[in-house]
Amino acid sequence: MSCYPILTCNDWTHLREDLESLAPKLLTLAVVLDPFAPLAPEDLHGMFQIVKPFKKHFIVDLSQHPTKDINKHHRYYAQKALKTLRVEMATDPSAHLEEWIGLYSNLIQRHALAGIKAFSSQSFAIQFQVPGLVMFRALQGDQVVGAHLWFLDSGVAYSHLAAFTNEGYEVGAAYALYWEAIRIFGEQLDGKVRTMDLGAGAGTSDDANDGLTRFKRGWTPAVRTKYFCGRIYDLARYEEVNRLANVTTPDYFPAYRAGEF
Repeated sequence: MSCYPILTCNDWTHLREDLESLAPKLLTLAVVLDPFAPLAPEDLHGMFQIVKPFKKHFIVDLSQHPTKDINKHHRYYAQKALKTLRVEMATDPSAHLEEWIGLYSNLIQRHALAGIKAFSSQSFAIQFQVPGLVMFRALQGDQVVGAHLWFLDSGVAYSHLAAFTNEGYEVGAAYALYWEAIRIFGEQLDGKVRTMDLGAGAGTSDDANDGLTRFKRGWTPAVRTKYFCGRIYDLARYEEVNRLANVTTPDYFPAYRAGEF
């Protein structure tokens, strides 16, 4: 599978040859494409056997008065939270790595995260060295109660992860962090960020009633669709592996990994 949570490329015109170069090494490849990839579904069908709309990402256009579409509920709770919290953009995110690991440990415990979403401390140490990382911190007095990580690339700010203390949940730190991120990206970065990608809801399906989906929809009604794509490099072997795995959910790809999440 490609990098979690999306596959992005420096030069999309070379994606096809990159995929071809993997042929001797792989049985299958599963990717979720960057919703800003300059590829139409017909382009994808020429490179993958499986191309499916996966989820809708909520998008904020910073050139179009980005706060005008925030709903009344989110406005109220953002302003309420900001009465007791202040939000700052970290000048050096790596200086707050241990702080972030503590926040995320609370998220892991609160939501019983496991597998790919339960990032290790070592994983975060690597992530904090990736160029383009931006960290917003929510503080109550001198105490951090939440933080939000973003990655900047090609004029887009991609929401990555957010985590909070128990007190942060109680005071609505998420509302303060999103509100200030929209304001700061829109006003203070000299036009380096044109668009914010807030991501999609939780899970592997596009559920409009999912709590995280409703939360993100409150900031913007605009969406872009991302696609799940699958490529089979050896069909005969793929069918054999599925047979040996006693596959019961053939609609999943790759079928032999059904139930992994």
